[in-house]
Amino acid sequence: MNRILIEKSSLSENGKTYYWISNINKELTLVFLPGLTANHTLFEKQIMYFCNKYNIIVWDCPCHGKSRPYKNFSYSNVAKELNTILKTEGIGKTVIIGQSLGGMIGQYYIDAYPKGVIGFVSIDSAPFGEYYSKSDFFWLNQLEWMCKLFPDSVLRKSMAKMCGVTSDARERMESMLADYSKKELCHLMYIGEAAFIPENKSINLPCSAILILGERDQVGKVAIYNKNWSGKTGYPLTIIKNAAHNSNDDRPEEVNRIIENYLQSIDY
Repeated sequence: MNRILIEKSSLSENGKTYYWISNINKELTLVFLPGLTANHTLFEKQIMYFCNKYNIIVWDCPCHGKSRPYKNFSYSNVAKELNTILKTEGIGKTVIIGQSLGGMIGQYYIDAYPKGVIGFVSIDSAPFGEYYSKSDFFWLNQLEWMCKLFPDSVLRKSMAKMCGVTSDARERMESMLADYSKKELCHLMYIGEAAFIPENKSINLPCSAILILGERDQVGKVAIYNKNWSGKTGYPLTIIKNAAHNSNDDRPEEVNRIIENYLQSIDY
C-alpha cells in the first residue's frame, strides 16, 4: 500500500498527524478514517481496490499509530486537523468513509465542515444524537479501568476477536494493537469513547449516507444503534454476513462492492 500512497504529515499545536495520499488526479476523493486503536492499514483492501478510480486519503487519527503523541484529543480538534489536511491538499469533492470511531469523527467533521462533502459511508460505527441512555454513558466512562483488569495478552486477543471473524482480520488487528503499551491502549480506549460524551449532539448530515454493519458485530451496542439510526433517518443499512466489527476487513469484496455501488449512485 505504501507504494501506492505518499506519506505526509500535518503539524498543529497539539501534535503531528500523519496521513497518506494518492498522487492521481480524479474529481472525487475518498477519505478513509480508521476506528479506535486502528491505523491506516485497516483500509488496505479498500485502498487497493479503489486507488485507480478515485483520489485516496487515509490517516492515522490523532493519538493513533504514527500520530502520537497528541494532546487534547476531542472530536472538535480532530475534525479541525482533518480540515487542515484537506485544505492543504486542495481537496474538493469528498466522500467520507469511516469505521467505528472513524465514522463518528466523520459525522462530526461533516457537521462542522460540510462544504464539498457529497457522501458518507459508516462501517460498524455509531450515530451522534439521542440514541444513548445514561447507563450507556456510564459504561463508556469505565472503559479504562475495566481494560486494566485483563492480562495484556488476553486484552489484545479479546479485542482482535471482537473485531474480526477471519484470521486475516484478527491478525491485522493484533498487529495494529502492538503499537501501544497496555497503559497507552487502556487510556486510548477511554479517551476515544469518553470524549464523545460532552460533544454528543444532534447531527443531520447534509449529504446522502449508507450504513454497513457486520452481522456478528458485538462491540457494545453498535448493532442496536445502527438499526435505530437507520430507522430514524432512513439511511440504508446493509448487514454483512460472517463479519464482525471490522467488517471491511472480514469481507472486503462485499464491502467494496457496496461502497462502489453507492459511489456510482452519487451525482457529482
